[in-house]
Amino acid sequence: MKKIVLGTIAAAMLATAGMAADYIMKVSHVVSASTPKGKAADFFEKRVEELSAGKIDVQVFPNSQLYGDGEEMKALVMNNVQLIMPSLSKFTSIAPQMQLFDLPFIFRDKAHLYNVMDGEVGAILKAKIDEKKQMMAMDYWDAGFKHLSSSKKAIVTPEDAKGMKFRIQSSKVLEAQFKAVGGNPQVLPFSEVYSALQQGVVDATENPLSNFYTKKFHEVQSSLTLTNHGYLG
Repeated sequence: MKKIVLGTIAAAMLATAGMAADYIMKVSHVVSASTPKGKAADFFEKRVEELSAGKIDVQVFPNSQLYGDGEEMKALVMNNVQLIMPSLSKFTSIAPQMQLFDLPFIFRDKAHLYNVMDGEVGAILKAKIDEKKQMMAMDYWDAGFKHLSSSKKAIVTPEDAKGMKFRIQSSKVLEAQFKAVGGNPQVLPFSEVYSALQQGVVDATENPLSNFYTKKFHEVQSSLTLTNHGYLG
């Protein structure tokens, strides 16, 4: 009986070993799993594992669980993670041309935006990243157009932004954007935005609606202005 049991255990161990994936792909992003980008990452995991017949084990780490804003690019280059979905502003040091997407009111609507990303301009910008030979730009992932929120007063006119401290991503374009309306831009990692708003380190921020909701910024902001003034990819 003991031999049968041991034989069964050994067979089970061999079967499990045979089912192990040939490759592990770690995917890191900084937003909630319930955002459009988070849902896309989960769908990517499912499809890659299906299409590879289990040979690739995709492991998704949302909400900066693995790497934060300032860490994931370096982690990718070091091969500590194999796929990241950073906002386009994060590519400034590699391809400054990506700051095109930070320009305010440059896109008329989503159709215009997608025509740019899926057309010649989008291809040229991705090639700028590939030229560095540190990473490969696979495609653009959509997070949505940005809006403005504030804990002081509603931002309805440019004058309303004067003197406010705005959290921004690291981007010369975004910095110039808020300075142009008298604001005080401050670069902060996305994972620190809620506490910064709560403690008054910053007064206002810009984000797609999905980020406002999933990060519960409405708990620490008193107004939200639907502006569609910029894009977050």
